[in-house]
Amino acid sequence: MRKLFTLAFIFILISAQSQNLSIIPNAVNAKYQDQSFIFSHKTPIYTTNSNVLSEISSFNHFMQTYYGFQLPVTQTKPEIPNIEIIFSKDFEDEAYEIEMNSQSIKIRGQKSGIFHGLISLLQMLPTEIKGTESIPCYNINDYPRFKWRGMHLDVSRHFFPKENIFRYLDILAYYKINTFHWHLTDDQGWRIEIKKYPLLTSKGSWRNGTLISHASNPSELFDSIYYGGFYTQEEVREVVSYAKARHITVVPEIEMPGHAVAAIHAYPYLSCHGKDVSVIQKWGVFDDVFCTKDTVFGFLEDVLIEVMDLFPSEYIHVGGDECPKVNWKNCSVCQERIKSENLKDESELQSYFIKRIETFLSKHKRKLIGWDEILEGGLAPNAAVMSWQGIEGGIAAAKHGNNAVMTPGSHCYFDHYQGDPSNEPLAIGGFTPLSKVYSYEPIPEALTAEEGKLILGAQANLWTEYIKTWEHVEYMVLPRLCALSEVVWSPKGQKDYEDFLTRLEDHFDKFEKRGINYAKSIYEINTEIINDTINHKILLKLNQAYSKNKIYYKSESENSKGTFIPYTSPILIDKNQTIKAETRDDKGKVLGKIEQSFSVSKSTGAKIQLTHQPAKSYSHGSPHTLTDGILGRIPWNGKEWLGFQSHPLIATIDLGKTQNIEKIVAHTLKAEASWIHLPSKMQIEVSKDGKKFKKAGELNASDIAKSGRIIEFHKSIKNVRYVRISFESIGKIPAGKSGAGHNAWVFVSEIQIF
Repeated sequence: MRKLFTLAFIFILISAQSQNLSIIPNAVNAKYQDQSFIFSHKTPIYTTNSNVLSEISSFNHFMQTYYGFQLPVTQTKPEIPNIEIIFSKDFEDEAYEIEMNSQSIKIRGQKSGIFHGLISLLQMLPTEIKGTESIPCYNINDYPRFKWRGMHLDVSRHFFPKENIFRYLDILAYYKINTFHWHLTDDQGWRIEIKKYPLLTSKGSWRNGTLISHASNPSELFDSIYYGGFYTQEEVREVVSYAKARHITVVPEIEMPGHAVAAIHAYPYLSCHGKDVSVIQKWGVFDDVFCTKDTVFGFLEDVLIEVMDLFPSEYIHVGGDECPKVNWKNCSVCQERIKSENLKDESELQSYFIKRIETFLSKHKRKLIGWDEILEGGLAPNAAVMSWQGIEGGIAAAKHGNNAVMTPGSHCYFDHYQGDPSNEPLAIGGFTPLSKVYSYEPIPEALTAEEGKLILGAQANLWTEYIKTWEHVEYMVLPRLCALSEVVWSPKGQKDYEDFLTRLEDHFDKFEKRGINYAKSIYEINTEIINDTINHKILLKLNQAYSKNKIYYKSESENSKGTFIPYTSPILIDKNQTIKAETRDDKGKVLGKIEQSFSVSKSTGAKIQLTHQPAKSYSHGSPHTLTDGILGRIPWNGKEWLGFQSHPLIATIDLGKTQNIEKIVAHTLKAEASWIHLPSKMQIEVSKDGKKFKKAGELNASDIAKSGRIIEFHKSIKNVRYVRISFESIGKIPAGKSGAGHNAWVFVSEIQIF
């Protein structure tokens, strides 16, 4: 018995120690060695390979930044415990091996693999190093799943100096992200110096003010601050060099043919009309795009020559997204181009534009990559597609034989909210929590194994319309970048969200110590609506995403402020009220808060059926989202709304018994920058038996425009049980609007019946 007890104790001890390996992304293979390595500021790094000194130098940069000292480097075998770096071509490019015992830490691989191994070692170090520290020993074999592990940053909407970009690259390197997609030009500012065209930065990088209200707010408010900035070519070279030292490839994006207003302001001849236009102060899509005349292609080729000189990347990103065709339709040069090139229409003209640029890049031994709109009119032969509107673009590219990078807005847009909007800084909208990012699988099921090999990897995007400060950038990126890093590095079958959260807690401690801003949304309280349609009522269930602390809540109504009490079971929602809840640790410290308001009507908790299902990306709680008493907030988030694009929204609500109604209120959304428009029609039908319906009335587009997003239908209707509400979209988004030519979305958060 004594022997069994001892073995059990050792097993528990080893298991507990093994949990100290808080590497993100998770290593492919890691085995605890039941030994410790004594680490201090005197621990030497030893190598006989001078070609890995750059990787060691980058590691020491992190040591200096995070711990305030660098480790000594020697090419003479030390007599004390040391870190040995061994260059070996026996490994794939980014693979590495770590072998640890009490006397040495050996890291093997090629140059990039060695760097990744050093980063893993860096993550294994404690948050603070005081004197000597005991580091648990592991043997690790590790390598990435995907070639392209990307993170994007938009510096056109809001500009960030090079020092911030260096800090960004350090964060990317720390999580083994190897591609930095730098969005340098757009309607709101041109951010890269081009020697041959100096007006691009002296004029095109500055705007006379910026939208300060949310795009979904019908009243547009602007400041009058002259805003801008750009990177000199010397600064760009510094960024590229800094990234290279961290084994990160910088992929520049020069937008074309759309999102070109800043360039056109600098050189009006680049447009179809030749008139000066101001650098745009708000967000969206605008009609002024590059013309297809030869002088424009000459300009773009000149720009790309200088860009290629600055960026050694295999791929050059040319945008290719959201290009309105209205000016091309009215331009004699563009129409003549359609005829001379035997093109069918303006969509094929866009394809011609992209193919011509791809041919130019190919001559310079570079490859073109663009957003998935470059599929329109026909895909250029060797172009890679960045699939952002969903996964369909990536599927189409792979089936066509082209490479693709997956970056769907549903999982990879980090400008979306990641928690309760009432606790979050302003965002564009949407809802992309940490768990959703972690759940993403980059290879679509629709692809064969061979087609799947054309998926280079995945990338997250950070658009900065509502992100003005560097602290906000970090908040939106972390910790979601940690989740993405595991998606694109670790084996598919090895992902474990609970284990990931356990490891992540150690990284939170390091963020705190290093002054890195990050979101604490995982400590929030999750809400779940339980629909008791039999008894025609709803219950609010509360639970914690991560922490194991106690939940307290109170209900506030018009006549009562309530007091906090322990949460033990779902809360009945039977009147207009606001539930406030918080998690507290054993000392009473509040770790997370949430506030949810309810507006109760005759339809709250009722049975509801949809003729067509909402889009998967915007289907949270469907169909009961429309009858849960929660009125969608502005700015919008994807948790409170159902979204319909390909089909109309037709909802049939069973009130449970025959009764009279006086009013129907539909809470809809207008966010045209996100392609979400008010419906063009709302029709009401009623029935006593659910079989025979008669029309009770309708509101047309002009009626709805007067109502705004909260649409009210007033009519006294006697003795009905079933109410069917139908919403029609405007169809194709008109020219001059964001997403022109695409199907408009209809979003509804609640249908109230009074």
